[in-house]
Amino acid sequence: ITQGGAAVSSVPADVRMETYVRGSTIEGFLDASEKVDRALRAGAMAIGAQVEITTLPGYLPINNDKNLTEMYKINASDLVGDDKVGQAGHSGGSTDMGDISQLMPTIHPYVHSASGDGHGIDYVVEDYNSAVITAAKAMALTVVDLLHGNGEKGKEIVDKFEPLLTKDVYLKLLRSMYRQETFEGLSN
Repeated sequence: ITQGGAAVSSVPADVRMETYVRGSTIEGFLDASEKVDRALRAGAMAIGAQVEITTLPGYLPINNDKNLTEMYKINASDLVGDDKVGQAGHSGGSTDMGDISQLMPTIHPYVHSASGDGHGIDYVVEDYNSAVITAAKAMALTVVDLLHGNGEKGKEIVDKFEPLLTKDVYLKLLRSMYRQETFEGLSN
């Protein structure tokens, strides 16, 4: 809630909130976004209020390229050992890398080197070397593999990649997600 009144003992005339809707698939988060809007309309109807809903496009789910991921995992394993390299599924987080991954082969590796809640007050990087130096080495080794031999591996990964969206479909999707609505839940 970004604005909610001046006192807990009064009903505010103007309440504002901002939220994110995320999902592991495009269809999933579009469905969840509609449910959030429906819940806001229902709340307005329940108390006889007006609700203004502005929907902005957020980040699309990440689609890590399996071939690029495998190459990175080999390099990370060479640095830290097989037993310390895994592959996580959808985490619920979001980043603009999700959008890019719909159009071209990408990876978004994570390195476990901190404790606490991500973006929380208790978040602490406990192993700087692992978080920064070793992770950079794994990425650099992957880049070397992609470029070695006149970039044959890189070309192969690009050729095998099947984009989930074309550029035109991606732009159309983003434009379709932008909406503004005023719902009158006022009762007579």
